[in-house]
Amino acid sequence: MANAASGMAVDDECKLKFHELKAKRSYRFITFRIDGQQVVVDKYGSPEESYEDFTNSLPADECRYAVFDFDFTTDENCQKSKIFFIAWSPDTSRVRMKMVYASSKDRFKRELDGIQVELQATDPSEMSFDIIKSRAL
Repeated sequence: MANAASGMAVDDECKLKFHELKAKRSYRFITFRIDGQQVVVDKYGSPEESYEDFTNSLPADECRYAVFDFDFTTDENCQKSKIFFIAWSPDTSRVRMKMVYASSKDRFKRELDGIQVELQATDPSEMSFDIIKSRAL
């Protein structure tokens, strides 16, 4: 099902894997890339993987969408988790690529029901662990 505004379709596997992350906690993270005229699953990380494993999986010079299941403990000592949607658009990626990812982001995000926090990052420092933690609380 393509969107007239961006012409971008979303592969069913994207929704399926996201549901498995959200409902079954089968993955710690999933990255997605645009391939031709559709968004497809790029990589996923097992529940044992860390935030650092996730950030290391993002390419330095290509855009990606990603979801990350962040577990944390509140000040009241409660275990919680939040699902982050991260739009990774490094400064070093091509302008055309950045434009395509930017114009398709909202449409793609709407397909993933259950996103709690959204983050846009152009550089690893904009999605440091401390920033993720502060946005989760």
